[in-house]
Amino acid sequence: MNKKISVVIPIYNEAQNISLLLPQLIEVMQNISGAGEYEVICIDDGSTDGSFTELKYFQDKEKSLKVIRLKRNFGQTAAIAAGFEKAEGQVIVTMDADLQNDVSDIPGLLSEINNGVDVVSGWRKIRKDPFLARRLPSNTANKIISWFTGVKLHDYGCTLKAYKKDVVKDLHLYGELHRFIPALLSWSGASIKEIPVKHHPRKYGKSKYSICRTLNVILDLITVKFLLSRDKGPMRIFGRLGSWSIAAGSLAGIITIVMKAVYRKDMTGNPLLYLSIFLVFVGLQFISMGLLGEINIRTYMEGQNKRIYQIKEILTDE
Repeated sequence: MNKKISVVIPIYNEAQNISLLLPQLIEVMQNISGAGEYEVICIDDGSTDGSFTELKYFQDKEKSLKVIRLKRNFGQTAAIAAGFEKAEGQVIVTMDADLQNDVSDIPGLLSEINNGVDVVSGWRKIRKDPFLARRLPSNTANKIISWFTGVKLHDYGCTLKAYKKDVVKDLHLYGELHRFIPALLSWSGASIKEIPVKHHPRKYGKSKYSICRTLNVILDLITVKFLLSRDKGPMRIFGRLGSWSIAAGSLAGIITIVMKAVYRKDMTGNPLLYLSIFLVFVGLQFISMGLLGEINIRTYMEGQNKRIYQIKEILTDE
């Protein structure tokens, strides 16, 4: 590669993994691009376990390492957005700090970028995570996202990706939209390719994901489809209320039908029928309110050029 490469790593409470990850990563990057032709940007997303102390130790010794410390935990999307903004390379590689991504896969991603692909997405074809807690919700989310967006990927949740800088420089990220970046970029005309990458079981630290986040993916998808963006607040609040209300209304409607079919109960005189109609209507209203809130937040954030993170300090040799 004759282009400078930026490796962006969002970090939240990964102190035990940092000392193992960074030496491996730096060795791989030196072999790929040589001294001065790469940078590693670690974004400490409000860690409370000593991760920043570990990062500061390595930054004092390694001039290619840049450490960005956010004022609090803003979330993975905000950390990646901070890394995108501060990256100086023509190519940006993102990866997790939990040692489940393999640094040896980075040359393969960069090779595809060198062949003209705009975005190369990792596919953890053989995953080492628990089935019920991680693989099942992930597979479900990937199928839903692929169907909803029309961008067919096996593994939207894999952080190990490579991007050309010019395709992400104008990308506005809000909420938890980091998993939708390939879809967002594809809609803007970027070419996407997915390649298999290795995956390792987590040894240290605690996973930040669970099956409950599948609902968040669905709610974010509604926003993405409606607006191609942006912030998580209103849609998460009103979307959850709307989803619960519609689910309760649907259940009341099913009970009404069963009472009519089995017990010959008059539907028009059954209060459950009116409760069902009311709850579904209220649920749709909540979701509409959430979408309107997303529009307002997008106008506010972009109109005033506000970031979704606040930096506490940056460590660099420059």
